[in-house]
Amino acid sequence: MKLFWLLAGLTSLAVGAVGVVVPLLPTTPFLLVAAFAFARSSARLDGWLREHRSFGPLIDNWHRDGSIDRNVKWTAMIVIVMTPVITWLFGAPLWIIVCQVVVLCAAAVFILTRPLPSEGRR
Repeated sequence: MKLFWLLAGLTSLAVGAVGVVVPLLPTTPFLLVAAFAFARSSARLDGWLREHRSFGPLIDNWHRDGSIDRNVKWTAMIVIVMTPVITWLFGAPLWIIVCQVVVLCAAAVFILTRPLPSEGRR
């Protein structure tokens, strides 16, 4: 089972890393999955991810109190708004766009209702 979690963590980390440079691919959810998987498979990779200069604070905020940083929320909302627009520009059928909007609205509500990190812990 450790091998499964290790592969899941490495895959999620890779997709999250791509999300750093690809505008519409989110990073944070994949990093959270990677942290979850590494906690079950590799103490070394779990520690590395938690100590990472950029990713560590996001993961710590989530683990500590389920909070999401304001900048991450803004980025997520921009991606959520732009995704159906880009899908429409590529000529996708209306039903696909409607499905996207429904799912993304639920995601937006979830993200926006998460607390901000405590002032001293950002």
